[in-house]
Amino acid sequence: MQTRIKPYLQQVAEKARRAEQTRVYRRNQVFGLVLMAVAILVWWLFHTNPEWIFPQGWWRP
Repeated sequence: MQTRIKPYLQQVAEKARRAEQTRVYRRNQVFGLVLMAVAILVWWLFHTNPEWIFPQGWWRP
């Protein structure tokens, strides 16, 4: 197995690429968690008693 010292610019480019990939991965994780939270909220709204969410006369002042 050969080991070689990488040029500085190549090292910097690899670090920048890795940082960009990490940023995209974290963004996708957050987006997925938000989608999951919305799905749970929608499921909860459709499977709960409507009287708890919208009691009689809730639209009147």
